[in-house]
Amino acid sequence: MSALPTAEHAKQFEKIKSGAGFIAALDQSGGSTPKALALYGVDENAYSNDAEMYDLIHQMRRRIITSPAFNGDRVLGAILFEMTMDRDIDGTPTAEHLWNACGVVPFLKVDKGLADPENDVKLLKPMPDLDALLERAVEKQIFGTKMRSVIDGANETGIRAVVDQQFDIGLQILGHGLIPIIEPEVTISIADKAAAENILCDAILDRLNALPDDKNVMLKLTLPEQADLYAPLVDHPRVVRVVALSGGYSLHEANSRLAQNRGIIASFSRALTETLSAQQSDAEFNAALDAAIQGIYDASNA
Repeated sequence: MSALPTAEHAKQFEKIKSGAGFIAALDQSGGSTPKALALYGVDENAYSNDAEMYDLIHQMRRRIITSPAFNGDRVLGAILFEMTMDRDIDGTPTAEHLWNACGVVPFLKVDKGLADPENDVKLLKPMPDLDALLERAVEKQIFGTKMRSVIDGANETGIRAVVDQQFDIGLQILGHGLIPIIEPEVTISIADKAAAENILCDAILDRLNALPDDKNVMLKLTLPEQADLYAPLVDHPRVVRVVALSGGYSLHEANSRLAQNRGIIASFSRALTETLSAQQSDAEFNAALDAAIQGIYDASNA
């Protein structure tokens, strides 16, 4: 198995940059998998160890990916957990299946979780094995990566530390030919969310302006309090696409906020799957997924 041919990579780049649709986040990891399964109607009594738990979450993801509702007409890309990348969908490696069977561009979550809080933020934990993971991602025909930090207050020192770390690691990722999704999530419940977002926007612009002309990144951001706050990021020549996380908002609230922000598309996780259940028949599941995808698609292209 080898890296995606240059022509195919160019097709993926153009689809992500200019396509109508959104990016599905199917990247729940060890810490969030039990909650994701519980929301899907699979409680902790259904598995007795991590291996069984991961089998069940893969079954859920396979059901989503193989649904007729899930295809490149409305879903531009999908973010995978490392273990999902290493598994197959009906005998084909997941990333290959996504692109070849669905027309959906594959991304990989590469972070190892969050460090302890400092200066009102949670930085990324160290990733000493990142280069090896990125090499495997290239072999598995992954297009890009994602890594999430968290901002819990309008603390300029902390916010700039988050942005600097994200961009520094982003340059390492770019060195492997992958497009990094920079994700500094602002917690939706903090009292000074709007102020934090203003600081964040300025910090990101500073790092974008310092990027070489041949280096491009994506941004994944919490939907802002001020509509179109991130317009300068959407329009920046070094930004492939700005996508929004749902961040705990309901699907309705997330879609409503998304529609108010020009040029930003969705990259939802829980909001995408909140109407899905293991107990649904295939027809019910496909109908629920189709409705969720259509709603997110419409808000992404409002």
